Amino acid sequence: MFAKEMVELGNQRSVIRELFEYGNQRAKVVGKENVFDFSLGNPSVPAPQWVGDRLQELLDTQSPMALHSYTSAPGDMQVRNAVATDLNHRFGTQYSGESLYLTAGAAAALCACFRALTESPTDEFVAIAPYFPEYKCFVEQGAGATLRVAEADTKEFQIDFDQLEQCLNPNTRGVIVNSPNNPSGAVYHLETVQRLAQLLERKSKEYGHPIFIISDEPYREIVYTEETPFLPNYYKDTLVCYSWSKSLSLPGERIGYVLVPPTVTNAKEAYDAICGAGRSLGYVNAPSLFQKVIACAGGHKAEVEAYRKNRDLLCEGLKQAGYSFAVPQGAFYLFPAVPGGNGEEFSKRAMKYDLLVVPGEGFGCPGHIRISYCVAEDTIRRALPLFTKLMEEYQSSAKQ
Repeated sequence: MFAKEMVELGNQRSVIRELFEYGNQRAKVVGKENVFDFSLGNPSVPAPQWVGDRLQELLDTQSPMALHSYTSAPGDMQVRNAVATDLNHRFGTQYSGESLYLTAGAAAALCACFRALTESPTDEFVAIAPYFPEYKCFVEQGAGATLRVAEADTKEFQIDFDQLEQCLNPNTRGVIVNSPNNPSGAVYHLETVQRLAQLLERKSKEYGHPIFIISDEPYREIVYTEETPFLPNYYKDTLVCYSWSKSLSLPGERIGYVLVPPTVTNAKEAYDAICGAGRSLGYVNAPSLFQKVIACAGGHKAEVEAYRKNRDLLCEGLKQAGYSFAVPQGAFYLFPAVPGGNGEEFSKRAMKYDLLVVPGEGFGCPGHIRISYCVAEDTIRRALPLFTKLMEEYQSSAKQ
C-alpha cells in the first residue's frame, strides 16, 4: 500500500535525533540540568536584536495580506536583489536576484540541487567524510542517484585528494563541499579549495561534462580565524546552498537559498532546473515573512564569541583529559577520536553518565564522536569531569 523505502525511512530517526529524544526522556527522570546533551546542532546564541525589531516593524506597518501572501515561486525579487547585493559587497561578485532561488532552509536547497542535476539512476554524487548523514537520504531517496564517500583525512579534516579522485568517474555529477564542516568544524584552507578546483576542472575535461561543486554553507559565518573561501570565486561550476539558521540563530524558520552563479555552465538552464526541482518537490515560495526579515540581513555579522569561548573551554578540558582532536576553526562542533576506536560503543558508555554525544560512524568516520558545543557554558564546565571519568574508565580497562 505504501512505498516500503519511505516507510522504513520515516520509521528510523537519525542517531542525532534518537539521542536528543533520549535526553528529553532522561530529563524527566534526573532533571534537565543533569542531562549533558551535546547531540543537536541547535544554536544557543539568541537571534540578534535587530531580527526581533524587524519583525515588530513588519507587524506594525504592513497588513496581514502583505505579510503572509504568496511570493513568486523563487522568492520575492526585491529580497533576492538585496541578498545578491550583500554577496557582491562581501565577495566582489556581480550577481543579481535572477541567480537566487529562495528555499525553506539549506536542506531544501540541497535537495533541489541533487534533483536538478540527476538525469539517470546511474548518476553519482561524492561526499567527503566526515559528512552530514542526511546527504545520503537527499541523494538516494530524494534524487534517485547514488552517494559515494571519499574517506576522511583524520589529521586535519581537509580533503584526502587521493581518496576523492578514486571516487570520481564519468557518472559523477557533483561533489558536496561543507566548509565550515559539520561534524569536524574544519574550514578548508585556500590551498585545499584551489587544489579541489584544479582536480575538478581536469576531471570535467576528461569526462566531457562539468562536475559541479554543491557547496553546503549554513556555517559560513561561524568562523574563528579568517573567512571561508567563497567557492564560486575559485570554481565556476559551483552551486551554493545557504541557510540563515546558524548565522542568525533561526533554525526553526527554514529560510535559505540556492545560488546559481552566471559563471555556471549553461547557467540559465541550470537555474531553470533548480526551479523545476523546487516545483517537483513542492519547495516553491519560501516562508514569506522571513523573506522580508532576511532582506535586511546584509551587513550584520553572526555572534560567534560565545561559541569561541565554549570551544576553547571544551578543547582545553578534553586535552587535559587525554583526548585527541583537531581544533575546530568554524561551526560549533568538536570531533575527537575516542579511546577504543569505536564511536558507537563510546556513545553508549557515555550515556550512563548522561553524556549525549553522537558517534562518528554515521558521519562516515568511525572511531570519533561529535560534540555540539552550542550549549550553555555551565553545561560544558559540569560535563568535563564526566568526560575525564569516561577516559579513565577506558584507560583502566586497557591496563587489565
